[in-house]
Amino acid sequence: MMILYGGPTSPFVRKVVISAKLLGVFDRIQIILVERLTSPSGETRTDYQLTQHNPLGKMPALGLEDGTTLYDSAVIAEYLDNLAGGGKIFPRNSARWGALTMAALADGMMDAALVVRYEHTLRDKAAWSQVWIDSQMGKIERGIAALEAKPPGLGSPPDIGQIGVACALGYLDLRYEGKWRASNPRLVAWLEAFSKAVPSFGETTPKG
Repeated sequence: MMILYGGPTSPFVRKVVISAKLLGVFDRIQIILVERLTSPSGETRTDYQLTQHNPLGKMPALGLEDGTTLYDSAVIAEYLDNLAGGGKIFPRNSARWGALTMAALADGMMDAALVVRYEHTLRDKAAWSQVWIDSQMGKIERGIAALEAKPPGLGSPPDIGQIGVACALGYLDLRYEGKWRASNPRLVAWLEAFSKAVPSFGETTPKG
């Protein structure tokens, strides 16, 4: 049994879980929930259980049966794809480069959204850097604009780029009140189509 270490609201963990379900290997994975902890002094630290498996303290990490640990989500998802025979969510033909580029865009948006989330929740408001926050939000806004101008396709199964975009938008719904929806109707329609085509997207909707 493989062990996936991650938090219940992490969009990167969600990406791995959706990938595993689409690939038919989810029943070979046990999930152990970890969370970021904050000391009374306000200093952020990460669950020791996670840093044992990923020295960066980032989610997710996947413990394999032979004791090897894989991280981050992109590496884990590609490992699972190969475990399922390969070429399913990571294309082997020329479509691979578009899928990987879209996956990188989605990961960058999720990274930026998490950075702003941490700034708002883990630092006193007086210490916030609005320049830094605006810089991160700019990444998200430009990513959304690019996706609205040219919405992703929807493969069967979806590729890793499409999965990543869905998880990025889902995280924006969770933490940023879905404000992106108001001015991006084509992307809203795409996410609705993705949700209907991929039941595991709804099954993994984070709470809290």
